[in-house]
Amino acid sequence: MEDAGWKIRNNRSEMALNLRAAAKRQLRWKPGPRAFQRLQLGMDVQTLQTSFSDHFAPWVLALGLTVDTVNPDSVVMRLPSNAALARSGGTLCGQAMMAAADTAMVMALINHFGAFRPCTTVQMSSSFLKPLSGQDALVQARIVRAGKTMAFGEIDIRGATDGKSVCRCSVAYALL
Repeated sequence: MEDAGWKIRNNRSEMALNLRAAAKRQLRWKPGPRAFQRLQLGMDVQTLQTSFSDHFAPWVLALGLTVDTVNPDSVVMRLPSNAALARSGGTLCGQAMMAAADTAMVMALINHFGAFRPCTTVQMSSSFLKPLSGQDALVQARIVRAGKTMAFGEIDIRGATDGKSVCRCSVAYALL
């Protein structure tokens, strides 16, 4: 009887190993023609700027954000220094930084997918490192991973003049 139990356990572990090996073979990603097309074409600053005015609420447009640079893996937007967005003492308020960060990440998703995909913010975690005053803010949004239903990213907000980081965010989006 003891021998039969050993055989059952051995067969189960052998089946598990075979299943793991099969799963590994299926997980090897091979880029299709759409991936190469997106890498070759990409989006330019003007196309993204047009998307910006097409897909965001009027109060987001009132922030004055502009697309600064576009890379295959990230988008940089400029948030101009503005007295309406400053707290007492002239420092940029955190609410404006969070709105700019969220907007820049949606723009990075548009760049990544090549078109607007409806999405919603699921999680945003931010760390404010130092105050920003007297200069524009550069908001760099980078896609960490984008799947079929979820996307994850990192955002760095830094001073346009001194280049010092003032805020870091990690975000998760549900793709609808």
